[in-house]
Amino acid sequence: MLTSRKENIAIKILVLLFISSAILAQSAGESGLAFLKFGFGARNIAMSDLGVVSVNDLSALNYNPSLIALNNKTQLSFSHNSLFQDLNSEMFGASFSIFGLPVAVGVNTTTVANIEVRSQPGDVESVFSAHYFAGSISTAYEIINNFYAGATVKYLYENIFSDDANGLGFDFGISYQGLVNGLSLGAALRNIGSMNELRAQPTKLPTDLRIGAAYNYSLINSRLDFTLLAGFQKYLEQTDSHLHAGGEVVYDKMLALRVGYVSGYDSKSISTGFGIKWKGINLDYAFVPFKYGLGDSHILSFIYTFE
Repeated sequence: MLTSRKENIAIKILVLLFISSAILAQSAGESGLAFLKFGFGARNIAMSDLGVVSVNDLSALNYNPSLIALNNKTQLSFSHNSLFQDLNSEMFGASFSIFGLPVAVGVNTTTVANIEVRSQPGDVESVFSAHYFAGSISTAYEIINNFYAGATVKYLYENIFSDDANGLGFDFGISYQGLVNGLSLGAALRNIGSMNELRAQPTKLPTDLRIGAAYNYSLINSRLDFTLLAGFQKYLEQTDSHLHAGGEVVYDKMLALRVGYVSGYDSKSISTGFGIKWKGINLDYAFVPFKYGLGDSHILSFIYTFE
């Protein structure tokens, strides 16, 4: 009886978070700080970049901070995103415990290089780069059995030509693991906050809601493990929404193959990748092709787990 009540509480919170986002999303508009939309962790990106479920390492701090309570390991990570048209993004992360609480910290730097300057039609007068930075700290806590909540606070900075601004952002996430064996549920509301003025007006943060489910199972008398996930995502300042689906097959807990699909984007839909795990080392790669001559995205992630 008690277990049933806990399950009902978890499900009601997930539904409430979903409904509240739909209400907030009625005001359409535009947001900036697009680097906050980039995925981090090649495993997550290869599986459609949903991220609020089935994240098994400290990259959870970028998607759903409640999941770092499930990891509970000391880890170091580095992720490099080589995106289209002179855009590169790096993410450094670390996870550890303080006074029994799991903590994850992250540092992101993103650069858009070779932006051309023209005051009139003709030759390029000069070029400059746009720089973005985010530093974050996350923690999580088990509210009741198998039901977790987490939060992230992050300092944000942007520099475009001669103008710069800073601000604060917050992420909130929940996850639940006990409904059915192998099934996990998760939801997160990300990038709530504000920036100082950038010349004339402040940049809006790309606040978004993600909600999803993942199922993990193993074949009997086999070395194969499978993970399937699906979810919904919406940026609250935009009218469109996205459906995510992805999967992973792991052989002997060492070699993983992944694929993902996301709807609602004109320039991308499919993602794929692979991963290798050896002792405490995880090396993951993801590939996301883009249409319209934008180029392709290559993501490489390295994670070291202290045994």
